[in-house]
Amino acid sequence: MSNDETQMRREVLEIPGAVSRLLANQADAVRGTADALRARDPSFMISVARGSSDHVATYLKYASELLTGTPIASVGPSIASVYKRRLKLGGSACLSVSQSGKSPDIVEMARMARGCGALSIAITNDPASPLAEVSDHTLYIDAGAELSVAATKTFVNSAVIGIWLLAEWAEDADLRAAILTLPEHLERAVRQDWGSARAALGARNSIFCLGRGPAYAISNEAALKFKETCQIHAESYSSAEVLHGPVSIVDAGFPVMALASGDVAEAALAGVADEIAAKGAKVFATSSLVKTADSLPVVRTGHSLTDPIALIASFYAMVESVAAARGINPDAPRHLKKVTETV
Repeated sequence: MSNDETQMRREVLEIPGAVSRLLANQADAVRGTADALRARDPSFMISVARGSSDHVATYLKYASELLTGTPIASVGPSIASVYKRRLKLGGSACLSVSQSGKSPDIVEMARMARGCGALSIAITNDPASPLAEVSDHTLYIDAGAELSVAATKTFVNSAVIGIWLLAEWAEDADLRAAILTLPEHLERAVRQDWGSARAALGARNSIFCLGRGPAYAISNEAALKFKETCQIHAESYSSAEVLHGPVSIVDAGFPVMALASGDVAEAALAGVADEIAAKGAKVFATSSLVKTADSLPVVRTGHSLTDPIALIASFYAMVESVAAARGINPDAPRHLKKVTETV
């Protein structure tokens, strides 16, 4: 380990081990919570989260709708904490995602949801947190201490335990098997060479990130990380939306990162990536289907719903190196702190 290695880099490299530990330790909690969901059989769910945790919730929204047909709607925590309103949640389930489990608005929303009849489930790295205390079930992500301000292994472990819960609820044997092999795929993912994309950024200070379906959540997380670790203005769009206006600002060499999973949306996303590349943008895609855009090496996990987890692991490794190349310390982004507690 070099003396100048960042904490973020160390934590990215810890991702495979953190996921392995999670899978070894949390099976009983995941199965018990899945049993509770199966017994409740909610007609809908809500999610409560902010920042990177909200991107986990977006990933789980797509996964729930694809796996179980159960829609998940994101509800603003301020509905409970600021506006003091109650919602009609009888028979539903509430999924709260918070690495610290301490933000007052997240806690208050989870408390309100439970009081209004929702089965309240917390995903957190602190099983003794206030969020855990107000929830019916707590899924401990077991990521270990995360010291860098930028969430990496806590994001991944939150996504893993969430998709594991959905796989157990749906009793999907193929997805279960893919989840159990994630550590070996992540060992390769964190060492992928995306240096060509890093070099294309050059001195540019604006980028588009694209995704579709579950990978749209990864696009959202990528855009956030560009902003908080590299001070690069990044916007995330569904590949179905980017041509409806945003593409107008693309000029020669404008960087675009298209994040595709190996699912039925990949071909459509690759087509949009090629179309934007044909307009002069410098487009990189995690797909071999592109013809005009540049293809990045990617680790596939054996299931389209676990592919996004490997994608974000590879992205984290790249974005840390972008920050380092720009002389920015990704462990201590300006104006930010590790835990943001909003009301």
